[in-house]
Amino acid sequence: MGMGSWGGLAEADAELAGFGRERLDGRVAYLATIRGDGRPRAHPVRPVIGEGRLFLFLEPDSLKARDLLAKGDYCIHCTMSDSSGSSGEFQVTGRARRIDDQAVRQTAESVSGFRPSARHLLFELDIAEALSTCYRGGRPVRRRWRGAGAA
Repeated sequence: MGMGSWGGLAEADAELAGFGRERLDGRVAYLATIRGDGRPRAHPVRPVIGEGRLFLFLEPDSLKARDLLAKGDYCIHCTMSDSSGSSGEFQVTGRARRIDDQAVRQTAESVSGFRPSARHLLFELDIAEALSTCYRGGRPVRRRWRGAGAA
């Protein structure tokens, strides 16, 4: 499956990217990763969106960082405001890459609503697919975007 960036999503579907930014940027969301034995694992995280990129700052000894370093595959889903989903749902899937470049780290820190510790690892999340579901008149309205080259 092909991958894209947050900027690619925003360029292709500004409405979907805007909704995703509202639901994810600087807010608690849930990150799903894959354990070494292949089973899924879920973690609360606080994604950072800016400069056309989707970032995560993670503790280096956390299970989520370990999973992303080992396999890279992820899914992030926004939190829900209530059981009816009235605020809508948003999720992205793809592959995470550890970023060691200090210029990119400075960019990520500059767009973050919090000050990450120097020990935190920085990951950029490449996007294979972005999905939203909003409920209008009780009916689900879904949008989907797939990264470049995705089937």
